[in-house]
Formats: sequence, C-alpha cells, structure tokens
Amino acid sequence: MTQTKHGICGLCFHSPGCGVIVHFDDEGKIDHLEPDPDVPMGEVLCPISKSARDIVYSDKRLSTPLRRTGPKGTYEFEPITWDEAYDEIAAKLNELKDKHGPESVGFYAGTGTYERSFKDAYQLKGSEIYLASSVLFPFGSPNTFGVGAPCYTSLGVLAPKVTMGCLHIDMYSDLDNADLILVWGTDPSTSTPPAAFSKLERAAEEGAEIVVIDPRRTKSADLPGAEWLPIRPGTDGALALALAHVIIRDDLHDVEFTENWCQGFEEFAEYVKDFTPEYVSELTGIDADRIEELAESIAEADGATYVMYTGLEYTKSGVQNIRAVMALWAVAGQLDVEGGRNFLHHDAFISLNKSILKESPGMDKSIGKGKFPVYAKYCGGEPHAILLPKAIIDGAPYKIRGLFIQGASILTAWPDPKVWQKAMEELDFLVCIDLQMTKDAAFADIVLPASTAFEQESYCYYGNAIRYREKMIEPVGEAKPNHQILAELAERLGYGDLYAKDPKTLLGSVLEGSGYSLDDLLSAENYVIKKPGKPMEYKKWEKGLLRKDGKPGFETPSGKFEIKSTVLEKHGYDGLPKYEESFETPVSDPDRFKKFPLILGTGPFKPDMKSCFRAIPRFMKKFPSPAIQISPADAAERRLETGDLATLKTARGSVVMRVFVTDKIMEGFVYAPVGGGGPLGTEEWQAANVNMLTDLEQFDPISGFPVYKTLLCQIKRKRDKRHKIEVPDPTLGCVG
Repeated sequence: MTQTKHGICGLCFHSPGCGVIVHFDDEGKIDHLEPDPDVPMGEVLCPISKSARDIVYSDKRLSTPLRRTGPKGTYEFEPITWDEAYDEIAAKLNELKDKHGPESVGFYAGTGTYERSFKDAYQLKGSEIYLASSVLFPFGSPNTFGVGAPCYTSLGVLAPKVTMGCLHIDMYSDLDNADLILVWGTDPSTSTPPAAFSKLERAAEEGAEIVVIDPRRTKSADLPGAEWLPIRPGTDGALALALAHVIIRDDLHDVEFTENWCQGFEEFAEYVKDFTPEYVSELTGIDADRIEELAESIAEADGATYVMYTGLEYTKSGVQNIRAVMALWAVAGQLDVEGGRNFLHHDAFISLNKSILKESPGMDKSIGKGKFPVYAKYCGGEPHAILLPKAIIDGAPYKIRGLFIQGASILTAWPDPKVWQKAMEELDFLVCIDLQMTKDAAFADIVLPASTAFEQESYCYYGNAIRYREKMIEPVGEAKPNHQILAELAERLGYGDLYAKDPKTLLGSVLEGSGYSLDDLLSAENYVIKKPGKPMEYKKWEKGLLRKDGKPGFETPSGKFEIKSTVLEKHGYDGLPKYEESFETPVSDPDRFKKFPLILGTGPFKPDMKSCFRAIPRFMKKFPSPAIQISPADAAERRLETGDLATLKTARGSVVMRVFVTDKIMEGFVYAPVGGGGPLGTEEWQAANVNMLTDLEQFDPISGFPVYKTLLCQIKRKRDKRHKIEVPDPTLGCVG
C-alpha cells in the first residue's frame, strides 16, 4: 500500500502554498503529488507538480558545500564541510569589512528564497513585501538586492500604493460574479496559483464575456465565447487611456466617485481627450470600433473585472500603464462592486508580527542613494539591483567587492549577461546558494546546497489563514533550508541571536499578537487556522474600511484615489498615468524598425521554473530546444518552418534557437523563452541565453524594471550544418 502524507507543495517557493497529498514509494521517496481539496489552495495543482520526484531527486541537485579549485567560470570545485564553508565565508567577509567597510559586501535574493518562513525572518523593515534579505544589515551593509527589482513590484507594490494606498494582494478580482472579464497581459492557465484559471473556466461556462488582451493567443482565449484582442506590445497604457476617453466623453463614468473620491480626475479627463479610438487604434492595432464597444461594455457591465499580472511592466512606462488600467476601473465605476475589482477586508487578515524585522543601516549609505526613490520608499530602502554592475566594475559610487546570490541566476535572468559576467569576474568573493548549479555559480568561491520546501519545517500564510508546513522528507545529501543557512551564517558573523534558527521558534514569534498561538496551530485540523469571514461590504472607502485610522477614503496622502499621484510628483515623476512609447518601437525608432522589423517579447516557457527544469530529463526530452514562436505569415516571409534553426537578432546581439510556427501569436511579434544559457539542459539550451538580446540601458524610470517585451528584432534561417572549406574552387573566379 502506498504511503501518503498531507502537506504543502514544496516546488515553487513563490506560490501561495498549494495543499497536496504526497505519495511515497517503498523507499520512502516522494513518488507523486495529488490535490488536497480539504486545505487552502488544494483544489488543483499546476503542471509543474508532475515533476516533483524528478526535481527533488535530480542528479543535478547540489548535495554538499563546495569550494572553487579552478579558475572562475570552470565549474571546478571540491567538496568541503559546512563548518569549513562558514569559516571561510565569515573570514572573507570580515576581511572585506576591515579593508573596505561593510558596505563593500552585497546580497542578492531570488525567488528561490520566497519560502514563507524565510520571508518573515529576512524581510526588510519598512518594505511592503518581501523582496530582499536583511541578513547583512547587522553586519553593516545596506546593499541588499532582490528579484523584485526586475519582476512583480511594479504591479504588486508601486502602482497600487501610489494610486490607492494598498498592495496588489490587498485586492481580488470577483470572477465568480463578473459579467465581463479582461485577461490582460497574463496567462492564468500557466500561472500560480492554478485555481484562478479554474474560476475563469467556470465563468466562461456560465456566460461571462471574456476578452483576452495579449500579443499571444493564450488558453484563456480558447474558452467558450472568449475573444482575443492582439495588441502591439507596450501599448497597453494607451489602450486603457482610450477606453477611459470613451467612457468620460460619453458620460458613462461614475460621477459620484470621480467628484468626491478622486484626486486629479479633471486633469485626467483633459489628458485622455487626445487618446481617441482612432489614434489609439493606430498605436495598438486594435480596431477603433472595437475600442468604442469595449469601453461601453466595461462601463455598463453588471460587474467588470480584470486578471492582470506582469505583462504590462516591461516597457518604458510600465508603472504608468498599470496605473492607467486602475484609473480606468475607478472612473468606470467597477471598483469594489459585485463582480468588479475589489478590496479585501483588512480585519479579515491574520495579523503577523513584524517587530522582528531588521532596519537598513541607511539608504544614503547604499549604492542606490538618490536613485529610484519610489522603489526605495516602498521596498525598505533597498537599492535597485540594476545599479550593481557599475558599482562592481566601475566603483560607482563605490566598489562592491563581495556578493551573495541566493536562489537566483542573475546571468540568465537579467539583461546584458556579458556585463554581469564581467562584474562577477571582478568580485573578490562570491557565494552562491541554490538547489543546483547555475551560470553564476561558475564564478563563485563557495557554493552552498539549499533544500526544497519538502525538506523543511515551516508554514504558509494565506491572508485569512495560516498552515503549518510539515517536513515531508529529510534533505537530500547535506542540503539545508535557506532560512537555516543564513541563520547559521549570522551566528558565525556574531549576531546569531537576531535570527531564530528553530522553525517553531520563528513561527511562534511571527504569531505574537495575532490572537493565535503555536499550540493553536499545531493542534488544529490539518494544521490550518482560518479567521472567520465577514459579510461582504462594497465601496469600502465610504465606510472607513481602507484606512488604518478608520476614516473614509483611501490610504493615500490626499485620502483619495489618486489618479494624479502625490508620491510620484513629490519624487519628480509625472503624477498622471501618462503613456510613453518605449525606447525601441516602430513608432519611437522607425529607422531601427527598418532593419529589425519584428517586435521581440521574452518570458518563461510554461510549464516552467525558469532554468530549473533544464535539469529534468523528462522535460528536456519533450522540449530539447528553446523555440521562437512566430506567426505563419512572418515565418513564410522568411522561409521558416517549425523545427528550423534560426538566428534571432537585435541591435545588441544574437542567439540561435529553433522555430515554432503558430497561429497563436500576432503577426509582427515573436516570443522567445528565458532560462537558457546556464550549465544545465541540452547543448541548444545552454547556448541560448535570450538576454544576450537585451540591455541595461532601457528601463522604466520609476520602477527601474528592464524592458523585456518591446524590443525590435529580426529572425533569419540558419543552416543546420557548416562545411569545412578544404580547397577553394578556382573555377568560381571573381564571382566566388
């Protein structure tokens, strides 16, 4: 009989903690997972869960600490003990501190650190969400960085905070009751948590109108009655402004809300006059009449909402694009109504203790002083990671000499890997902490093996509920949980008392003041505590349910919904959600467009965990090559067919990938996968780092986010074979 345990999925740390039933084989190893519908987030599992066994027991897993023995970049290491690793790290850090000051050491945390206990222990004090680790704050260094610098923060933090005073996770889309749902720049069928797509499927079956705004025809567009509106990448903000233009022009807007609860509505109404459907049709490629109809549908729907993730972030006006959509929903009267885009009850949340968080030694002491001030304001004084290469290479404003990279692969995730590689070669000391070897680890002095969340005791937080995470298996080899690694490192650096080492001790401190104790949690059914729900109330700003002081309004400087943002203006940005063409588009750079007549978008290849799946034989057998998605018309023009080798080129460089011709992508646009360029996977994956085509000079000035989605490119067929020229043929003459 197969042994089972009820637990929490331990694969993608950035998921909310999907409930699973873990099946074990006769040797006690994880065999497979199935959903556990009796616990939070257990209704359905994502496709990645099918590879649990392959990921946990991969022969590519790091299983012991390693010390570099060969030149940087060679992957030549020898095994050492944890004590030896900690001793060497502590000695080198203290040496750098004595010679160059504590700020000469930095720390970069990726999604591999997004396990809940780690986030609650190492979140920066004053940061709205976990983005980076505080472990070097007591050491004296303010230079901590995180994956929030190129991902999620625009949508999750900056845009909603400067507009409504809340976070993205403080809101939800009422898919159960909406008559109209816009799926905008995201693919819920491949996102986490997977339950969102199930709700979308049910809404479609019940007759909801679904409109998918995306340059790719995702699975959502194949739902019953759904419509696909292909849009030129980067022009989403213009579309939102055109929709607002129609709603305001035709007096379909919520007059009571815009007059009494909005800051900047009059200026916004004046600004959007120029964004006529005809003008925006030329920008976006969407028919002007369809823009008119969609605007009317949003305003008049008996509940309209949207599903949106990070697709709007990666362009010059990413934050403002997202704010334009938020402003559209507000003026259309679809904010906090049945079937709309709604606020969660704050008092329905279980309140966690934040007093244990550590404060930065000072943003002014960091390499980010005076740079990206809105990002720093909401991220606990975190300097932006886009500044790291210049600090390491050029010493601007001073030199970073030591760096930790934990749960991240900078060289395959960030633009311009050549610059980042030069930076890593310049470092005096580099430590990488991960499940497996990364490209970054080739340049590390010490590599430490991290465990999956199946191999640790912890907990997951769901807002109105919390669940204890029971350890499913012992760690593979000598791997340790990320939280434990940093706690033990802090001990060697002389401040171990500041970070709890025992998971239950940490959980007990996190629960202080919540109204629940550790004993309550451990004695609860399925280890789940859930706060009783409250009856739904709409238009919460009228009832003082959005502000900490209990007064009506929003948690913004003006107390209103700020279409014109006080915070943005204070820091030198435009307060209105103004649209700008990105740096490199057919409109802003027509000369470059003649040479590079296609628009390039990059992103994950789903189902995927970025570079992690390159170590999984089953995945590599199914997807042995990175594939460029291209429309039939664009492929035919270039004599390309599915399976052909092709060179994908921008003004910055080129990569070779296979071609995948599909009618599920708009004409004029190609999509290429991230995750290549590391040491794992097939030779074709290892050779294809799509970020060779991107650069660090194009970014949103508010968020600092690199431009990944609106670059100009060209694609040409590449011969499968090159023949050696042995003897030139003299008969060719001058023609040859």
